[in-house]
Amino acid sequence: MSIRTSLKKVLPPISITEQEALDAGDVWIESSIYQGKPDMAAVRNLPSASLTAEEQAFLDGPVVELINMIDDFALANEKHIPQPVIDFLCQNKFFSMIIPKKFGGLEFSPYANSTIVATIAAASGAIAVTVMVPNSLGPGELLMHYGTQDQQNYWLPRLSVGTDIPCFALTGPEAGSDAGSIPDAGFVTKGMYNGEEVLGLSVSWDKRYITLAPIATVLGLAFKVFDPDNLLGDELELGITCALLPKSHPGVELGNRHDPMGVRFYNGTTRGKDVFIPMEFIIGGQENIGRGWQMLVSCLGAGRGISLPAMGVATAQSAFKSTAEYSFVREQFGVPIGRFEGIQEKMADIAGKTFLLEAMRVLTTEGLGEGIKPSVVTAMAKYHMTELGRDVINSAMDVQAGKAIQRGPQNTLANGYASIPIAITVEGANILTRNLMIFGQGAMRCHPYLKDMVDLIHSDDKAADAPFNKILAKTVWFSTKNALRSIKNSYVPFLRRSESSLPEVKQYEQRLNSLSAKLAPLADLSLLVLGGDLKKAELLSARLGDVMSYTYAAMATIRFYEQRVTNRAEAKPYFDYAMQWALAQAEQAIVNFVNNFPNTPTRGLMRVITNTYTTSVATISDDLVRELSTAAMQDNSIKAELTHLIKIKSGDGNDINAQAFKAKHAVMPILSKVQKALRAQPVVPFISFEHAVNQLLSAEQITQDEFTALLAYNEKRKLSVRVDEFTFDLELVDVAGKPVVASHSDAA
Repeated sequence: MSIRTSLKKVLPPISITEQEALDAGDVWIESSIYQGKPDMAAVRNLPSASLTAEEQAFLDGPVVELINMIDDFALANEKHIPQPVIDFLCQNKFFSMIIPKKFGGLEFSPYANSTIVATIAAASGAIAVTVMVPNSLGPGELLMHYGTQDQQNYWLPRLSVGTDIPCFALTGPEAGSDAGSIPDAGFVTKGMYNGEEVLGLSVSWDKRYITLAPIATVLGLAFKVFDPDNLLGDELELGITCALLPKSHPGVELGNRHDPMGVRFYNGTTRGKDVFIPMEFIIGGQENIGRGWQMLVSCLGAGRGISLPAMGVATAQSAFKSTAEYSFVREQFGVPIGRFEGIQEKMADIAGKTFLLEAMRVLTTEGLGEGIKPSVVTAMAKYHMTELGRDVINSAMDVQAGKAIQRGPQNTLANGYASIPIAITVEGANILTRNLMIFGQGAMRCHPYLKDMVDLIHSDDKAADAPFNKILAKTVWFSTKNALRSIKNSYVPFLRRSESSLPEVKQYEQRLNSLSAKLAPLADLSLLVLGGDLKKAELLSARLGDVMSYTYAAMATIRFYEQRVTNRAEAKPYFDYAMQWALAQAEQAIVNFVNNFPNTPTRGLMRVITNTYTTSVATISDDLVRELSTAAMQDNSIKAELTHLIKIKSGDGNDINAQAFKAKHAVMPILSKVQKALRAQPVVPFISFEHAVNQLLSAEQITQDEFTALLAYNEKRKLSVRVDEFTFDLELVDVAGKPVVASHSDAA
């Protein structure tokens, strides 16, 4: 018995849905990470993304106009998105950013798509999700890639101008992560359509969590097709299929809603019982029966790599902006709270992770903009960028404390705090993404020989032994080189390579190269010892995925620092924190992986190859925490770059905070003068700031101009630290305590 046939008896077969998922998308720079040689040259040479004149005009025009229409606090207290907002989205083609211009769409780049969605998300999660879904996985994208010419010519122009609003239904009560097990079924049969008897399908379905379903006019639907009467051939089960059904089609049920955390985007259910649809409703026509899962997994790039990560970045930028400004303006014990080390720890984490997130957003969309569809990278982006958004908003909530939990128009965090779980949950739970998808797909797609080897192992061709043996020999040599590279990088640090000309980057590039070199033999040994059982060992698989992901994040951060920031001196503490944090996470994942590997001899070999004998990893120093938290409170170019997604509206919470922040920076020399004067001769009793500066003015220790500037700043400060107030019946009141007259738009 050959080695191949022996392995065939041991390794479980790969299901059709697994195979289609593995085959979906492209392999990009994640392959170099997996193979132990991160391709920084490819990262550095990638064309830099920027907005075209048309995209910039859309961002400055319709997007800003939309944001000015949105009152997110009022929206959260209503039942519907105002109809004028929905109409504006349709009329200005917000639903057609990915549709080609020849069909009336905008045909924007992935970078522009991400920037627009993130900018909207910073103002309203509900409206961002509403815009995001038609530009992500759904009828539009499926039609573009797989629709017939007639389907494209009819539907895409209607979707472009909002004549039709789409939704796509995959998830149901019995099938979530295991989408391949959907019970929704269509049976090949004959029925009446437009007065004629035609071949078609009798379809029954029950779906939930479907975004835009309550207002959709056209339903994309995934279901399994069966042919019990052999009308199409001799096979009974034909596979998952995607179809497009008008809401007006008899038997289609749309309208019932869910309530996603009070965030007022439309999400709900769709059902149908024995609904007859003609073959022309199938996306791509009858020949695409059974190709639905392949179609879906091939089109996941936009949702994973663009829209959902954009929401994570928007959340982080909003949290960073408001927390940095609040930490500088809010004082306790006579000093800004941003100078207390407990706050500094949180503030530094917010700032560093926001830098990391923007770097990942830019690199991922730049790759997508080159026409690459990297399924592993987009899975990394979706998981880590939404989770990091959650980390940042949680830290911001801790810093702003009581101010953060009081709802109202002035609260700049509540929207992101409520919306981020949606970005985490949409398109599959993050637990699934981290534990099964990143390394599970990465190993098969990124290993130069593994996929071919597995295909040969499961081959029924008796002649497969010879090519298998050749592949096996190549694999052994590949693994041996990986082990030697890891040993060299682990024990001889000065041999680690770096291509950067910047000394502050070299040390980090060498460290990420060492990490990647360790990943390769760990993955090889895991596959050798555990084989097919590795996909069941989710804790181990997730840690290897973390090493890949954090290495990718570090590569993105280097590119962003080298090529995008306008002032490296200002950006350096942000860069240092982002790099040290990402690399420490990857190093900790390696330690945890080795310590928990179930095979003792292999675990010992892993320790030797990777020099992993201790549980300690490098951590971020207190000095860097203090440096970055202090830098975050400065009004400079890097802060502007890391908050560019926030469009300030006159009088909103961001405007109030920004005015107080800038006013304080302007009067800092005068405040320093006041503090010295009060230390020399305290004002007792210190009734208020206004009283104290009045006393200093009377004593001629400050000038009239300084007195005026201080009072102007203090009014802005008081407004900034204020929280919204309501009457006993929760009617909003203004600063003077008078009820605010609410303006209600017509409901949708």
